[in-house]
Amino acid sequence: MTAATATSETVLEVKDLGVDFWVDGTFYPAAVGLNYKVQRGEVLAIVGESGSGKSSSSMALLGLLPANAKVTGSIKLLGKELQGIPQSDLRAVRGNQIAVIFQEPMTALNPVYTVGFQIMEALRSHFDLTPKEAKERAIDLLTKVEMPDPPTAFNKYPHQLSGGQRQRAMIAQSISCDPVLLIADEPTTALDVTVQAEILELLRSLHKRLDSAIILITHDMGVVADLADHIMVMKDGVAVETGTVVDVFERPQHPYTQQLLAAVPHLGQAPLQINESEPAPGAPKPAPVLKFENVAIEYPKRGRVPAFRAAEDINLEIYPGEILGLVGESGSGKTTLGRASVGLLPIAEGKLTVVGQDISNASLRDLRPLRRKTGIVFQDPGSSLNPRMPIGQSIGEPLLLAGEASGKELDKRVQELLAQVELPTSYRNRYPHELSGGQRQRVGIARALALTPELLVADEPTSALDVSVQARFLDLLQEIQDQLQFACLFVSHDLAVVDILAHRIAVMHRGRLVEQGTRDEILRTPKDPYTQRLIAAVPLPDPVAQRERREERAASKASEEGRN
Repeated sequence: MTAATATSETVLEVKDLGVDFWVDGTFYPAAVGLNYKVQRGEVLAIVGESGSGKSSSSMALLGLLPANAKVTGSIKLLGKELQGIPQSDLRAVRGNQIAVIFQEPMTALNPVYTVGFQIMEALRSHFDLTPKEAKERAIDLLTKVEMPDPPTAFNKYPHQLSGGQRQRAMIAQSISCDPVLLIADEPTTALDVTVQAEILELLRSLHKRLDSAIILITHDMGVVADLADHIMVMKDGVAVETGTVVDVFERPQHPYTQQLLAAVPHLGQAPLQINESEPAPGAPKPAPVLKFENVAIEYPKRGRVPAFRAAEDINLEIYPGEILGLVGESGSGKTTLGRASVGLLPIAEGKLTVVGQDISNASLRDLRPLRRKTGIVFQDPGSSLNPRMPIGQSIGEPLLLAGEASGKELDKRVQELLAQVELPTSYRNRYPHELSGGQRQRVGIARALALTPELLVADEPTSALDVSVQARFLDLLQEIQDQLQFACLFVSHDLAVVDILAHRIAVMHRGRLVEQGTRDEILRTPKDPYTQRLIAAVPLPDPVAQRERREERAASKASEEGRN
């Protein structure tokens, strides 16, 4: 906490905040007796496990909870009570004084409007702007959040952007009205480390320039160390520890906080290992489960949108029992490769072999047998699960359609899969909207593993998981993979997670593979300048070390600009 914030105005004051949800005739507490203040120019990080009440308590500030929620206590913004005020008054506050960056941009952005229109709508609802002025401001905001080719992105729909680009569009919309309080709910979840560094710098400059406050809800302790002034640690709806960022990181008092920090993956601290997937000397090498040979993938022309080549000259192999980590910036083509691997995208050139089957020119009928041998965990669990289907039915659906199980046997298998991903079996009758982001991701993982696939494509499977659940999930994935020996294409922007999990790593940049090799070759002795930049941008989960690194980066950038 700086001297400036010690005497500055209190932006938000929360007293005895309670959030309860009415489910099946009973109130279940999501947040209990929360008390905190956020000053101007200050960043408060709220951390804790998925389902601990981080998002629910913050959405209560703006009345954005479902009808079965009950909110008690006091919420004051700049001294004005928000709890219980009319909806019309609350609507004037939303977006203008308090803005939210939501966790899942695909479900938060309207799919039938372009991102440019949605940013303009936010601007024109609060300011007296002409359409031309609003468009210029919207393109300027997209430029500020490092959106590639902002004028083109302005006219794109959310589904036409990558996960990271959607997140940047969401941030541009959120900061459009220069809010006095910004609630950032996992703002960097879908962003690669280089763009994450830019977004954190943007958020830092925003709250300094406007002297606004930020509530940062995140499970990424590197982001907390980089941006936060104070931390509130939540468990089961209760704040178990609060303090300055340095105090909590260096001298955690509560056992849960100690456990949370111990579970944080650190890049470069995983033990050196020999690639266990390599066959013994003299033994025949098994056939690859997935093989790209000079593959190019492009999205066809649609209306005014020209054809776009998303990946080119891809040569890649994954063998049984091997986990290959695919890393790179948002929009580099990582997800494109993952979707092509399970037959969800056709290829334009080259040869693609999956589980011994050449699918280069396969029809939908040819791909049907492949579906039983491959599984995919999508990046955005909110939009990949059927909202009208209980999660038990979603998990059991692949087994039922494949004729693997039915009746009591199906019920038993669904319970086993829920247990595998550490979800209570009682959750089987809940719908996706009743689960937190991390819990929905675990449902997606259970569904993908239902048919024990030979190839699993995991597209950012840990992006929505908090660190303690992430650590358990990574152990779990390794155990299941050791047992079933499936090949895994692990798409991620979190290099520390890839360090723990992958045998080999491939690095993508602008649709091309720039470097691939063993985990130790890529992360310890990278040769390509892009890989070196990627590793240097990873935030350290240590506030003092991260501040030193940030200052070094700023000094280096300033000297480069001086030379130019």
